[in-house]
Amino acid sequence: MSDSSHPPLAPKHLGRSSDLPASPEAAVLDYVPNPRASELYLVRFAAPEFTSLCPVTGQPDFAHLVIDYAPGETIVESKSLKLFLASFRNHAGFHEDCTVGIGRRLFDEMQPRWLRIGGYWYPRGGIPIDVFWQSGAPPEALWLPDQGVASYRGRG
Repeated sequence: MSDSSHPPLAPKHLGRSSDLPASPEAAVLDYVPNPRASELYLVRFAAPEFTSLCPVTGQPDFAHLVIDYAPGETIVESKSLKLFLASFRNHAGFHEDCTVGIGRRLFDEMQPRWLRIGGYWYPRGGIPIDVFWQSGAPPEALWLPDQGVASYRGRG
């Protein structure tokens, strides 16, 4: 992105064949004009099969990610988001780094009114780790439903 205050609006992926990016850093997120920029509303993306690699063992880690945001002038294009998230399958990073890094990148580039991400990680080594990040307090009057992902309960 050449100008950090305005994301690119010419989609690279929409309507085109796209390869999986080699890494999250190589992934290009596309943003398009928000068709309802004057409205306060919530957009939710759920990625129940998110995968990354443990930076210590190299073994796969799995999470259910939920990304909520209140758009500003742009919205993220879903195909580019899917490719970005899939690029983590060969990325070695701790749960905290992956979850917060995804939220921070989307917030910094898209510049929504508000954004939060919940990373509900499946247990490895017997301990589930859930990671939550938000850009600040949600806008007043924003309908903010529960993310709907139960804490890990095992066979409960």
